Amino acid sequence: MIVAIAVVTGFKYSVTEKLYGFMGHVHVIPFDETRSNSLSFNEPIYYNRALADSMKQIPHVRAVYPFADRPVIVQAHGSMEGLRLKGVQQDYHFLSGITTTGSAIDYSDTSYSKQILLSQTTADRLNINIGDTVQLDFIEAGAPRIRRVKVAGLYHSGMEEVDKYFGICDIRLLQRINNWPADSINGFQLDLTSEHYADSVADYIHYNLIKAPLEAYTTHDNYASIFDWLELQGMNSTILLTIMAIVAIINMGAVLVILMVGRARMIGLLKALGMPFQGTRNIFLGIAALIGTVGILLGNFIGLGLCWLQVRFGFIKLPEDIYYMKYAPIKIVWWQVAAIDCVTLVLCVFCMWLPALYIRSIQPAKVLQFK
Repeated sequence: MIVAIAVVTGFKYSVTEKLYGFMGHVHVIPFDETRSNSLSFNEPIYYNRALADSMKQIPHVRAVYPFADRPVIVQAHGSMEGLRLKGVQQDYHFLSGITTTGSAIDYSDTSYSKQILLSQTTADRLNINIGDTVQLDFIEAGAPRIRRVKVAGLYHSGMEEVDKYFGICDIRLLQRINNWPADSINGFQLDLTSEHYADSVADYIHYNLIKAPLEAYTTHDNYASIFDWLELQGMNSTILLTIMAIVAIINMGAVLVILMVGRARMIGLLKALGMPFQGTRNIFLGIAALIGTVGILLGNFIGLGLCWLQVRFGFIKLPEDIYYMKYAPIKIVWWQVAAIDCVTLVLCVFCMWLPALYIRSIQPAKVLQFK
């Protein structure tokens, strides 16, 4: 049970950490009626410093980043990949869960930086590396607008929804390509101290800080399918834990019955000496509690030991293209471990009452006969 809940919790934590690490927790963007992909729009809004400052003052908001977003075709060595370039300012940085190699984008150029960050997945597809030059083709009504930029670094999240479809560039590059003034953006990205505050922050912004056509969306809204998938994994873990608990209870009941059958003569003697049923029953319930406690302690040692070995050595590997990570993730939440221990012990003792009724059927006159 401990290993199962640690893996499921670690899996949900790792996936959400990767997604939030790149996308942030809340986006303030123009209203999207379909809500199928709220980042797929071209109409700009104007950067409002007062709005940005107000959002920064909201509790649990760590940072507010303006961004621009535009599709592009990246070409190198005769290969091409379609991406969405996310234009950001110099103060933008990934949250935990995203690994990077190389260097950050150099924003020292007075016009716009001619550097870009690509995912390791895109770099592998294009057969390029850090320091190589790639061509960006921005499709327009007439001829495409072309820019050549240098790959400053590579990032890796392990999530196809991020690595396969996004690149990072200077926001001024997209403003120049779109013929926008310097105060035109596509929206704001908010990074929070915890994903648990995303809904409340989005609601506060919606009702107190913005007006139409702006709307506040959480990353959960934009990628609902991923979170639904994670909820399904949680349901699977619940079913697994229930089956484990039933098996443990049945085994404990069988152990107690064997103990009582083997001690039938002792039970008959105690009944002959006048011990009431409740007293005899409590003896075996105490034995069941002792066995359950020893089993729980041993299970904690083995379960937590296996979790530590996985964290330390990562001997259980996963296909990253399916599970978004290379190793089975582990996250120990101590209240979950304590809850498993307490519930298991209570259930084991409580479910011993039925086997303990066997004591009533023991007749001292029969079991105490000498052979």
